[in-house]
Amino acid sequence: MVLATTHPRGARGLRALSVAVVRDTVAITASHLSRWWGIRRPRIAVAALNPHAGDGGVYGDEETRASSGRPSALRGGARLDAIGPVPADTLFSALGPPCDAVVAMYHDQGLIPVKQLDVHRAVNVTLGLPFIRTSPDHGTAYDIAGTGRADPRGMRAAVDLALELATTREAREK
Repeated sequence: MVLATTHPRGARGLRALSVAVVRDTVAITASHLSRWWGIRRPRIAVAALNPHAGDGGVYGDEETRASSGRPSALRGGARLDAIGPVPADTLFSALGPPCDAVVAMYHDQGLIPVKQLDVHRAVNVTLGLPFIRTSPDHGTAYDIAGTGRADPRGMRAAVDLALELATTREAREK
């Protein structure tokens, strides 16, 4: 799961989305799937912003403005295998297209399904950096730090993934 934006609110969040932002997110995702997991031509599904991908304008025109509503615009002439926009209620179900990664338009659209699967193993990886950066996907839990109530499973998962990515990258660079 990759997010095109992070924690946008309302109309301001919608303005943060554009065809270029989504296309760049797809390209960065494909690059890292190849680099870290050796997937030669990753297939990436892009979540629709609106129900039913806007349904031809019935549910608004944001789909056209944010992701252009056409897979060809998401690929941007590059050799990217992007599918979408796919309505989230289909994408995050057994009916969704087979893919290596999903680009969600915003935080809750993408992370609610991830956290429902396993909140303690979900890890945030910041793509596009020259180094590996991971953290527990549920956040840092500063509010309970030092109280003895924090569950370490998320942090362990983040450290384990960072080690896996470092080892994989090192092996690929040899």
